[in-house]
Amino acid sequence: MSESDKHEEQSLGIAGNTARQFINSPVTPLLMFAFLAIGILGLMFTPRQEDPKISVPMVDVFVQYPGASAEQVTSLVTEPMERLLSEIPGVRHVYSATQRGASIVTVRFKVGEDLGASIVKVHDKLQSNLDLIPPGVSMPLVKPVGIDDVPIVTLTLWSKLEEGGVDDGTLRTLAFDVLQYLESVPNTGRGFVVGGRSDQIRVEVSPEKLSGFGISLAQVAQTIQTANSEKATGYFEGGNTSFKVYSGAFLTTAEEIARLVIGVHDGAPVYVHDVAQVFHYPEETRQLVSYYTGVANADPMKANGEAAVTIAIAKKINTNGVTVANDILAKLESLKGQIIPDNVHVDVTRNYGKTANDKVNELLTALFEAAIAVSILCLIFMGLRAASVIIVIIPIVILVTIWAALVLDYTIDRVSLFALVFSIGILVDDATVVVENIFRRWLEAGKTSVNIAIDAVREVGNPTILATLTIISALLPMGFVSGLMGPYMRPIPVLGSAAMFFSLIAAFVFAPGVWIIFDEIHIAFYTP
Repeated sequence: MSESDKHEEQSLGIAGNTARQFINSPVTPLLMFAFLAIGILGLMFTPRQEDPKISVPMVDVFVQYPGASAEQVTSLVTEPMERLLSEIPGVRHVYSATQRGASIVTVRFKVGEDLGASIVKVHDKLQSNLDLIPPGVSMPLVKPVGIDDVPIVTLTLWSKLEEGGVDDGTLRTLAFDVLQYLESVPNTGRGFVVGGRSDQIRVEVSPEKLSGFGISLAQVAQTIQTANSEKATGYFEGGNTSFKVYSGAFLTTAEEIARLVIGVHDGAPVYVHDVAQVFHYPEETRQLVSYYTGVANADPMKANGEAAVTIAIAKKINTNGVTVANDILAKLESLKGQIIPDNVHVDVTRNYGKTANDKVNELLTALFEAAIAVSILCLIFMGLRAASVIIVIIPIVILVTIWAALVLDYTIDRVSLFALVFSIGILVDDATVVVENIFRRWLEAGKTSVNIAIDAVREVGNPTILATLTIISALLPMGFVSGLMGPYMRPIPVLGSAAMFFSLIAAFVFAPGVWIIFDEIHIAFYTP
């Protein structure tokens, strides 16, 4: 490199050299299309949800102490466990609730702690102190609690008995079958059923008959419990084949229980049906779910307090709630008429995917409107040619910022989109300054050459870089706020800074190149 070239490179500065590398090269349009492509991919694959993804691990520890009073459980179980679990590193708070014969201790970790590591810490602490458990206290049951345990879809099954429908016991049995199919959908998490009565076989014993035959209630219970078992008793080999031999079988019907022999009276066997009534019937009501449809419901079939059962399904961690919810509903439609009979109605009572997608689309519309407003202002005050360059750059910067959200493990939610709406006014500043200076030089020279564009970028390059870095320096400290609000609002400084950085790159790389392309098009059309 000659001395004159070195002097020229030093005089151009960072901005001028960046512009010189790309402005007169086919790389510039290729980079623009590449940025657009990865931005569209980011818009398609970035998970959508209503609120930012925040890690606030919570772990519930359940302990049973049968026969102990609430005061005994508190002094022997709850308080020692609270002191023990509060010693775990990263614990923020420890809560507890005690009742007769049982206790629950909730451990809440600091914001940002990893859920898996937190569960391991709790298990390790409990396992290393099992020798301190008082006699009669059950082994601790550990259950993690996270934001992704909240169901994203709830489905309510209901039927009208007076119109040939089914009762809540049958609905509950059907709900478990439907849940089994729905949990086969990829990325579904925990699912459960609320409402309805469980299916069971009831044995109603008559005390008078027990007394007449000289049989106790414990004998009846022991007989049924012993008969309802199946055990492996050994092996049988023959003909080059080995068979495993089982004894006994599980009871499946009320008739099988009724035929069990529970004793002998006056030389004759006494059966269960001699002292009790045995029949197949749902259990006593523990949970009651009733379904009502309001005036706004478009379905002609109205429900007015009908017995119902609700199926709730969550999603896995780090998955797109919108996609999972849509897949669940698509699977549900395929079950209608096959698993779900025609006399059972299914209504979607919660669809997190739809609400999240609607809110995201609403903010995307606001983002689009803000971009149009900025474009109109540029057209009014800068003219068509200069404004066109900025209008081309705006969607590139926004889309590539959404791609950055995907790379940085953020989601498209209310806060991240607010960051883009917030920054759309300042992300055009860099391009505006560069284009305005190129426009000034074009007015002076009557045309725009590569050297003129490079020199125009050089003139405003260093102040533009300094102004951009100043804005980023002001935004980034917001991301280090502690507590729950810090991670919740962190997408604003992070994505705002990313948008400013990409706008600086676009101003130095794309703005001069797009200006020259528009200038060549203008010359081609208007030069005789």
